Amino acid sequence: MGHYGHVAPARSSDDGSGPAKRAGRAVGRALHLPITGTARGIRRATHAHGAGESGLGRLIELHAINGAGDVMITVALASTVFFSVPTDEARGRVALYLAITMAPFTLLAPVIGPLLDRLPHGRRAAMAAAMLARALLALTMSGAVATGGLELYPAALGVLVASKAYGVVRSAVVPRLLPPGFSLVKANSRVTLAGLLATGAAAPIGAGLHTIGPPWPLYGACAIFVWGTFAAFQLPHKVDDAKGERRARLSTHEAHSRRPGLRTISRPVLCGLLANASMRALSGFLIFFLAFLLREHPLAGQSAAVSLAVVGVSAGLGNACGTAVGAWLRARAPEAIIATVLCLTLGVAVISAVLFSGAMVAVLGATAGFCQALAKLSLDAMIQRDIPESVRTSAFARSETLLQVAWVLGGAIGIVLPLNGVLGMAVAAVVVALGTTMALRGALTPHPRSTTHPRVA
Repeated sequence: MGHYGHVAPARSSDDGSGPAKRAGRAVGRALHLPITGTARGIRRATHAHGAGESGLGRLIELHAINGAGDVMITVALASTVFFSVPTDEARGRVALYLAITMAPFTLLAPVIGPLLDRLPHGRRAAMAAAMLARALLALTMSGAVATGGLELYPAALGVLVASKAYGVVRSAVVPRLLPPGFSLVKANSRVTLAGLLATGAAAPIGAGLHTIGPPWPLYGACAIFVWGTFAAFQLPHKVDDAKGERRARLSTHEAHSRRPGLRTISRPVLCGLLANASMRALSGFLIFFLAFLLREHPLAGQSAAVSLAVVGVSAGLGNACGTAVGAWLRARAPEAIIATVLCLTLGVAVISAVLFSGAMVAVLGATAGFCQALAKLSLDAMIQRDIPESVRTSAFARSETLLQVAWVLGGAIGIVLPLNGVLGMAVAAVVVALGTTMALRGALTPHPRSTTHPRVA
């Protein structure tokens, strides 16, 4: 046995160093790297330039979660209310959807901002509650989405109200999370762009889940919103700090208020807000009107689904480009930017009415998306510039509520209008013309200069 004493003992495969285990770890790392690498890349992007330290990065990620969850619910509802039935029946279903969900929401939306004003110390809880409510409502809708029963609509109303409540609170939170030297325009650009990218990434996933079964996009939405519920509480505690804040009125006449400490907004801001409301109404109108028009008259050589996708992608790309350009312009002369983009949109809408075609519809969608993003960022800059900091948060909350109501009204017009392309584009031009009038009035009105010169660049 002596000659065996110099032979090294064989390594057991249980010590973790065998070839099989080393190969297994290598495969695990290879499969894990794309996920962890992507997560680290997203975290670096959202937390860049001080956004991580201020908490803005957390809000950017939360808004991406919100966008992904909302689009999952949209895919599920569209498949039930819109795509699964003939056009005439689909129009009736969407009209019913508007009557049961949008009409009550139009009455509730003006209450959301003032109600949340009374809860300034619970904004994180309010955002978490909006997420959790949608998670539970998504589960509720999963049982009715296949049949399209009436019980689907009250749940859809709840989802809509919760989504808009989140939007109002999010607009109020952004000013409190600005990093040093960061403009509100740049912050809102990042938040908006994150939502757009998440929506674009989640939409095909939702469509894939729908191939498994109609409830599956709602299961995905539920999981996403549960994630968002926990993410909302990861925001900094200063989100709930309302020290020094006061309430704002969307009026230019201080004398109309019986409360001595209540502030008003400047006329240029009010004009910019009304101009943005017309753009938001145009967005709601085009979504509903073109959805049915392209089902009846798709783009040349394309199916209805492809036609809708072309217009939708055009609008999404336009919105993303407008957000990027807005961040680059840094809202220089915001009144002039709003007036310019409204005039541009009006010109394209008029041309679309005169020379109606599928290509012009896609161009109008892209133009509306681009100009709406630029106009909204410019409005944010005006509010930051002209509204005292003590009431700025309230002004953002109330302005966002007004814009949501405008979207609802535009959608209602789109659903009741006859499916005539020329008529639809003419109505779109009228809607934009009203906003253009207000935009030009705001551009020609001298605005009060703040002595503190808030950051806008």
